[in-house]
Amino acid sequence: MIIFCAALFSGCGSSKNSMSGSSKNGWQKLFDGKTTTGWHTYGKSFAGTNWKVEDGALFFDTKNETAGQGGDLLTNEEFENYHLKMEWKISKKGNSGIIFYVHEDPAKYPATYNTGLEMQVLDNDGHADGKINKHRSGDLYDLIASSKEPVNPVGEWNKVEIISNNGKLDFMMNGEKIVSTTLWDDNWKKMVAGSKFKSMPGFGTFKSGKIALQDHGNDVWFRNIMIKRL
Repeated sequence: MIIFCAALFSGCGSSKNSMSGSSKNGWQKLFDGKTTTGWHTYGKSFAGTNWKVEDGALFFDTKNETAGQGGDLLTNEEFENYHLKMEWKISKKGNSGIIFYVHEDPAKYPATYNTGLEMQVLDNDGHADGKINKHRSGDLYDLIASSKEPVNPVGEWNKVEIISNNGKLDFMMNGEKIVSTTLWDDNWKKMVAGSKFKSMPGFGTFKSGKIALQDHGNDVWFRNIMIKRL
């Protein structure tokens, strides 16, 4: 079974299945607004059908969940230094996330969060995580709380940006900077050692990786997903 998964994984990053379209100033569309081309479920060669395209958005639909068709959805391509932009909206009491620098090796790392960092997507008022410091919407999950919370109400779209360039990481939400830190230095290692990820040796160590949209069992939507390599 591990051999089979590895074989599937080896084909996930092929240029044949990548979204290679670009627009002005080097921006590349990661989602064409119509299909799941360029994306697949973690550890598989296809996008599970629980992820749909609806009204120009990638939608995780809990009303149509089918066993084996869920899981985190991630890019076929890997990225190193980049500026990522997208919009998201969450359902009432919902939880999800944008996970990045994911190293896809399901035999060694069963989940995206074993390696990747997360920008939290949450209904702060309706979900229990909203009562936990560093677990609120826009936080660098379990590591750094947002300096401010310009998040829109449940059901409304939020524009977010993740800018990572040579170890300098910034989060933006609805035009405001909410997180700023440095990756991979001694302070970073101390933060990880004091977090829930301390027992995951691969967490936050990879400097290139895939970008994932989290299946946390709640309805969530993502659209206008674009990236610019730096």
